[in-house]
Amino acid sequence: MVCIAAFIILLLFGVVAAFLSIFKREIGRKYLNVIKKAWGCVGKKVRLQKCQTNFKEDVKHSVLKRVVLTHPKLVKPLSAVMEVLAILVVLVFVWAVLTSIKALLAIWVFGTCNVSQPASCALASETCSLESNEPTNAVEAVGRWFTEWGEIFVAIPDRLRDWHAEDYHTTPYFTVGKEDSGKPYATDIVDPGCSACMMSYRNQKESGFFDKYNTIMVVYPIRLPNGELKFKNSELIARYVYATMLSEPEVAGKILDRLYTERDSTGATYQSVLYELSEENAGKLIEKWLKDFGVSSTKIAGISGLTKSEQVSGILEQARKIVEEEVRAKGIPTLIYDNKVHMGTYEAK
Repeated sequence: MVCIAAFIILLLFGVVAAFLSIFKREIGRKYLNVIKKAWGCVGKKVRLQKCQTNFKEDVKHSVLKRVVLTHPKLVKPLSAVMEVLAILVVLVFVWAVLTSIKALLAIWVFGTCNVSQPASCALASETCSLESNEPTNAVEAVGRWFTEWGEIFVAIPDRLRDWHAEDYHTTPYFTVGKEDSGKPYATDIVDPGCSACMMSYRNQKESGFFDKYNTIMVVYPIRLPNGELKFKNSELIARYVYATMLSEPEVAGKILDRLYTERDSTGATYQSVLYELSEENAGKLIEKWLKDFGVSSTKIAGISGLTKSEQVSGILEQARKIVEEEVRAKGIPTLIYDNKVHMGTYEAK
């Protein structure tokens, strides 16, 4: 095990040695000879053959030679410690390699290198993550590590198959703008309170995405592992959107459009305004929007009543199943178009 650990450490120092060899070639030649010797030993170990080289002894002697002269009685215990440290080095190296592979697979499959905490991945697109509970002990952490591997392997077939946006929507559904049978479909999963969803929507609008696709909106309020809403008033807004869809389907998209693209008289985005308001005042503001959009007072009262109905609760449950069970999204916005799932903020083209 010592020779394998030494080989790993030599690999890590290889970049430094390669750089120094530019100025002193003898350093590079010396390092290359050592790494070849180490690899010869590792190669035999991998093939379950006895290591004929004295590389292991060379490593130990180079480390322990001063101890032999000053404290000879410490040689054996230190030799044992070296064996233990070598095992730890190899285990950490194997764990690091496997974790790196897992992160790369997760990025390919889910768009994030951290399956359980997507927003913590610096390599992922901007997203509002659907997070899992953090492990509270080592056993749970190990279990989570293996569970994430399972989630990745289960999702790989989804990454390879064709996705049809028109198959992923609530019943009924609404689109941004007027639906046109001549255009392909796209499904856009958003949370009203998610800033990444706001940026994604703006990019889609500015780039003409909504003119090219019949974009079906699935409004999904993210909840934290403890059951609380991730963004204040997001479920209230979703309920008003779906209630409006049932009564005035052509107006439902206008609520999201104002929420994501317009500002109040102070210059604050309406998304941030609704986040600060109480639930009662947030409802009143959305009802004022409905009046601005030309909805009658009678219908507004009906929409307000529908927000608390079982019908709207059922549509929200449909949206949850689409996101969590069918698409298995780890963060939103999530878009489905051109037969592919695209996770994270849409980049304007």
